[in-house]
Amino acid sequence: MSKKLHSNASIILFKRAVQLRKQQTDAEEILWGYLRTKPFGYKFRRQHPYSLYILDFYCHSLKLVIEVDGLIHNRKEVQLNDKIREDILNQDGMTILRINNEEIFIALEKVIAKIEFQIKELSNTITPL
Repeated sequence: MSKKLHSNASIILFKRAVQLRKQQTDAEEILWGYLRTKPFGYKFRRQHPYSLYILDFYCHSLKLVIEVDGLIHNRKEVQLNDKIREDILNQDGMTILRINNEEIFIALEKVIAKIEFQIKELSNTITPL
């Protein structure tokens, strides 16, 4: 059984997600410009509350999470937290694609190609209802 769309995220998390949507980073704004076009017909949500987390971008039908990482993700303690978070999300059947800010600024075409590859891979595993 798949978990609910928000997996019992708290009201506080929903409020924080609204704030984050209003204060997105430059890299997130650039990537959202692409993801909002619904690549291959798949809808993405931004700053999506899920369980204890807020996912940068999330496609529910593919269970695809796209995380945009700034320099803070180079710190050991943040990497440890990222690993724990990824393990939990993987247990819920999600695929996590991590992209750093610099990739978006320097090679957006490659980032888009990476995302499109992942979408195609995951769409091949979806069983029709």
